[in-house]
Amino acid sequence: MEKQDKWTNLMYYVVFGLSHLLSLLPFRILYFLSDGLYLLMYYCIKYRRDVVRDNLLKSFPEKSLDELIRIEKKFYHFFCDYFVETLKLTSISKKEMRKRMVFRGVEQVEQAVHAEGPNFIFLYLGPYCNWEWIASLPYTISPSIHCAQIYHPLYNKAVDRFFLKLRNQFGGECIPMKNTLRRVIELKREKRPTMIGFISDQLPKWNSMHFFVPFLHRETAVFTGAEQIGRQVKAVYFFADIIRPRRGYYECTFRRMEMPEVNCTEYDMTAMFMEQLEQMIRKAPQYWLWTHKRWKRTKEEWLRRQQDSTIK
Repeated sequence: MEKQDKWTNLMYYVVFGLSHLLSLLPFRILYFLSDGLYLLMYYCIKYRRDVVRDNLLKSFPEKSLDELIRIEKKFYHFFCDYFVETLKLTSISKKEMRKRMVFRGVEQVEQAVHAEGPNFIFLYLGPYCNWEWIASLPYTISPSIHCAQIYHPLYNKAVDRFFLKLRNQFGGECIPMKNTLRRVIELKREKRPTMIGFISDQLPKWNSMHFFVPFLHRETAVFTGAEQIGRQVKAVYFFADIIRPRRGYYECTFRRMEMPEVNCTEYDMTAMFMEQLEQMIRKAPQYWLWTHKRWKRTKEEWLRRQQDSTIK
């Protein structure tokens, strides 16, 4: 175990050291490198191109193949930009970060969190635009509000430690997914006004599937934990509506999500989030993470497993 820890530490310092050296380059040079990386990744390595193409074909059946290929190329170009922009976080200044990552609707969030004593704000967002830069919110929001984000620990411990350092540097807290409920209860007992970000559109495991919604022309399994926990602590929900006005600049607008007076399903806020996420993706699809196998577990297979377990 000690030898493994030493290897993990060595790998972490190598990854962080190389990233930091590259991050010292100005953005214009980093984007020049990104352009070269795009050509390599798209035309030579062809990183997950079959997955991306399949996702696009099934998500936009109304578009022609030429349109989809244009979106595909734009996505890979952005994906390489995302990579160098994330590396830049190891040395970017607070002033530069605030100039490039702008938050709108912060006053509405601050008003909601303090409306009736310490409240929870649950922020829904997806892997869209540069979601790593959203962690810089503590630079903008009132210091009286504790910022946190739910994350899934990475298998590679060195890389996991690297990303935790990037995300924690802004003053927020990273909460492992499995500890979400326990940590929320602790914060509630401490009566701390808190805003927690949930990237909630990833693929749940079979035993975590409870709810499916129509999303990009397919029945899609979604995580429901944010809504289940939010109802317990009477959280106020917001959606992170993100745009990229130009290369290297992002704007995130917080839009309040109101609980419907009459519940249509057990997970109305989750369904509303997925609907708003799809609307955002359709406006600029190149900024969503198309490389993940979002639909490899189908509703039909889930129903079959449910039926088999009932029979047994």
